[in-house]
Parts: sequence; structure tokens; C-alpha cells
Amino acid sequence: MSWFDKSVAYQIYPLGLTGAPYENDGVQEHRIMQLVENGWIDHLVKLGVTCVILNPVFESEAHGYDTINYEMVDVRLGDEDDLRAVVDAFHDAGIRVLLDGVFNHVGRSFWAFEDVRENRESSPYAGWFNINWGGNNEYGDGFSYDNWAGVPYLVKLNHSNFELNEYCAEVIRGWENDYNIDGLRLDVAYCLDLGFLGYLRQIADELSAKRGDKFLLLGETMFGDYNRWMNDNACDTVTNYECYKGLWSALNAGNMHEIAYALERQSGDKPWDLYTGKHLLNFVDNHDVPRIATQINDVRKLKPLYGLMFAMCGVPCVYYGSEWGIEGEQKFGDHELRPALEAPEWNDLTDWIAALAKAKSENPAMWAGDYHELQVQPTHLVFQREAQGQRVIVAINAADEPATLHFNANCGRAVDLISGEDHDFGGGSEIEAFGCRWWLCER
Repeated sequence: MSWFDKSVAYQIYPLGLTGAPYENDGVQEHRIMQLVENGWIDHLVKLGVTCVILNPVFESEAHGYDTINYEMVDVRLGDEDDLRAVVDAFHDAGIRVLLDGVFNHVGRSFWAFEDVRENRESSPYAGWFNINWGGNNEYGDGFSYDNWAGVPYLVKLNHSNFELNEYCAEVIRGWENDYNIDGLRLDVAYCLDLGFLGYLRQIADELSAKRGDKFLLLGETMFGDYNRWMNDNACDTVTNYECYKGLWSALNAGNMHEIAYALERQSGDKPWDLYTGKHLLNFVDNHDVPRIATQINDVRKLKPLYGLMFAMCGVPCVYYGSEWGIEGEQKFGDHELRPALEAPEWNDLTDWIAALAKAKSENPAMWAGDYHELQVQPTHLVFQREAQGQRVIVAINAADEPATLHFNANCGRAVDLISGEDHDFGGGSEIEAFGCRWWLCER
């Protein structure tokens, strides 16, 4: 078990939250200090967060994923002392910190690619990229190159080059040494060469040994068998996009069979379960998809949705601002998904998520337990989590009217971990419209 397994995570896109200009204007502003000065860390502590994921903070052309310099904090956010102060403040509050490692591609202004553009084949960095010297591109460079997903300004790195890989390793060692970070989110890990991922695993193990504590690799994956990128020679954990879609879609359609199938497939007690015992990163939105308050077709479903996401196997992750229900559609540039927010807010949804985080952290069944489905119907799902002699039954009602559920609880009485109310399973279990219950069974 590592520290991550029982975490409650929170994702921040610093360039967006702090109101940095979209294009890098070269003007240094110490915006990242807003995380300390505007009450965000206190907010996260109150929310029950134990791990924060910071999206790109190093020098880039625009959105952070078009890196110019891995060893320089983006001037729009501040400088190295600012980042160090922010990480220290999170640590002082008991919150781990992951930085975004963008090692699949860089921006066209990345220093090594600029050298290639100037010196062509004679550049010592020519092998860091996949270049066709007989081609050309829309910028008129006199050569063409591989990019990410057809985006011409995102230049793909060639990780069959050992010098490049050692450079990346030194960058990571430097981040850990300079800022004392606890691990990395690996951007588009599903695109990275598996040999390079294995090398990063060696670097992470080296840093874990140095620290006497897990240096985590969290990989961004979207499809396929996650075990391809989550194993002893790759990432510790990955993003759970399969259940992301199933979570909101099941509640929108009133078809809990959709998410029930995914949960059973991933973590159930059937022979085909894929990830039992592993702790995937679960989420209902992030910086690349519509805000959940926009995606869901009835905001009253947000509470059972978060209740289910926190209750399922894995580590729950909340995206900044969504805990009080901000909206945002996905449009070109994703600006609405990554808005500037002056300070955190709090409402009844935030209360609910904080209660979920507290109950999850304090009860081993909810962060270490197995998964066993008890009942599934179009508008409700009941399952149990069990570990360390503790058993919790989770019930979700996705209907807009109360439901009385009849299932074999294998116990007579329980206490609701969220409300503290006693519960008697005799005669059926009533759940309010769009309700969620976590019942700790009494032996």
C-alpha cells in the first residue's frame, strides 16, 4: 500500500485558475501565489483533500502543454521560489503534490527544437525528434516532423533517443530535488513509448528509494486495457476514463446498468475483473471535458453522482470549482473549462463532497475494500465494499422519486456514514429521490 491508495485528490489548472493570459506574454507575474494567498489551501483542507494535481507550471507558449523550457517556471505564474513556496504550503497542510510531466511533445519554441530549426541535420538535438529532412511543413521550416494528434505546434519527442531520455530523467530528478514533489501526472501516457515508460518507472523507483516514500507515476489513459500502462514497468495508476463516461451517462439516461457493468468489469468478483486491488484515478470532470454541472441533465443528480464516484474502487479526484457546481462547455481552446477564479466558494454540494471525503478517508472498506454488486436496476445500484473486518453497503437512487429497495444486506442494522443516522434493513431500505447512502453494517 502507498500513500496514494487512500487519497482524496484535487486537480488545479494553475494557468487558468490564476487568470494568466492565454498566450505567454513574457511578463512575470507571481500568480501561482494566489493558491496560498486566496485561501485555496485552507479550502482543500476543509474539503478533505490529501493530494493535489497541478497541471503544467513550466514555461510554455500558451496552454502549458507546448513546453518551451522544463527547467523554468512559467513567467505568467511566477518563479522557482514561488513554486517552492506553494509546494511547501501544501505539504505543511498535509497535502501531497503531483506536477504535470509533459514528455510526449513540446512547443515549437522548445530550446532544442529551435536549435534544430537553425542548424538542421548538424544540430546535436536532431535525434530528439522524428524529422523528415526531405519534407516541409506549414511553417516553411524546410523539413517535416511528427506531432501529437495532427497538431502542428506540438512537436513529438523521439523516445528511442537515449540522450533525450536521460535529459528527461534529469529534469524529473531536478523537480523532485528542487520542489520536493511527490510524483507526476504523465500527460498522454497512452502515447508514450512503453520502453520510455519503463525507464521512467526506474527513475521513480530511484526517487522512492531516496525519499523512503512512494514517488508516484499517474498516467493519463483513455481507452484499452489499462494494465498496458499500469504495471511494475510503467505507471502506478492511471486515469479512469472508462468509468468517467459511465458515471454521468448512467445517471443521465436512468440506466445504472451502464456504470454497473464497468464497475463489475474493473473491480468485481467475477473471473474477468481487470483491476481488482488497483487504485485508478476516478473523476466526473477535468480540464479536458465539460464541467459536470453542464454535462449532467439535472443538477439534483450531482450528489448521487459524487456519492457513487467516491464510493467506487479507486481514488476520487475533484476538479477545481466543480465542488460548488460551476458550469463550463467544451469549446475550442477549452477556456470555459479552465476559468479564472478569485477565491474558492462553499455551498451544500461542497458540504456533501467534504462529508464523502471524510467518510472515505476514515473507513478502510471505502478505500481498500473489494467490490461486490448486490442489486442493479435501471434507476438504482447497490453494492458493498469490504476490508479489514468492515463492510459498507452503498446505495444509489437515480430516480426523481423515493425508492424502497429490497436486497440481502446480510446484516440487520447499520449506521449511515454520512448522516450518522441508524438504519434498520428490515422491511426494505428507503432512499430519497436522487439519494445516496453509505451504510456501515453492524456485525
